[in-house]
Amino acid sequence: MENLEELKTYLRRYAAERDWDQFHSPKNLSMALSVEASELVECFQWLTEAQSENLTEQQLRAVTDEIADVQVYLVRMADKLGIDILSAVQQKILKNEVKYPAEKVRGSSKKYTEYE
Repeated sequence: MENLEELKTYLRRYAAERDWDQFHSPKNLSMALSVEASELVECFQWLTEAQSENLTEQQLRAVTDEIADVQVYLVRMADKLGIDILSAVQQKILKNEVKYPAEKVRGSSKKYTEYE
């Protein structure tokens, strides 16, 4: 698959072929997404910063699988809600540029509400 649109179409067909669309409500998909995100977090639990940046092949495969699971549920949920992910990301980046101007926040991890 070359892009999100092809992935969305594939996942739509995949769910339909299995009669799973009945289970893919936004509520259920958001819960599944949360579970998969937690499984991704679990891959890094107890690792040091250095270890998290230098994963073994086995660890990297596990992280790759969990990232894929997160993306699948995210694409399904966006599809069910009629949200264009790339457009939504673009809009959010613009909002973040206003909240976090580079000249003001460079090198800091503070939340935007903590700046003057």
